[in-house]
Amino acid sequence: MVRTVIGGLVGGLILFVMGYIFWATPLGDLAYTHAGDPQNAAIQQSLAANLTQSGTGTYIVPAHQSAEGAVLYAKGPIATIFFNTAGFSPDDMSMILPGFIMALVAGMLFAFGLAAAGAGRTFAETARIVILVSLAYTFWEFLASPVFNHFGWGYWIYGFIAESIAWIVTGLSIAWFLPRARVATPAIVEPVAAEVDPPRYGEGEHA
Repeated sequence: MVRTVIGGLVGGLILFVMGYIFWATPLGDLAYTHAGDPQNAAIQQSLAANLTQSGTGTYIVPAHQSAEGAVLYAKGPIATIFFNTAGFSPDDMSMILPGFIMALVAGMLFAFGLAAAGAGRTFAETARIVILVSLAYTFWEFLASPVFNHFGWGYWIYGFIAESIAWIVTGLSIAWFLPRARVATPAIVEPVAAEVDPPRYGEGEHA
């Protein structure tokens, strides 16, 4: 139990650090396609004029529930917009503490899940579970999204690579702390000489 908790806390810390590296440093810019400053200003003005009254939320533009919207959606261009009515500084650090707490919670959940699934397993066996489950999650979560939503692939491929690395490293770190089975050393069996009965008197003799 203690080792599981320690592993979960360490895993959460690693998950937080990996998230910072992949998404909060200039490396994270690889995930995005950038427009020029005039285009950014024009799009921002359009968002403010058309979405502010509806409020913060996630929008499909154009919405295709109506017949007119369906025609516009089929014609394109289309967008899925994560919209916030308020701005914040690119260097804003207010999300650090809540984000860190969420990373610790995720690490603890991962640790207790591995402890339940990996009971009685060796580190190598638990590592295989970590790698396969992490790839299954990120493959579906990131690479299925552009398929179903017709998104561009750049952001999602980057997300798949970044999150796969983050979850695998986190899981392997947690697995290192978990109680695990020892690899049994095969016993060396000494060869036993076959016992041969001595020939009985008269056997093998010719008359």
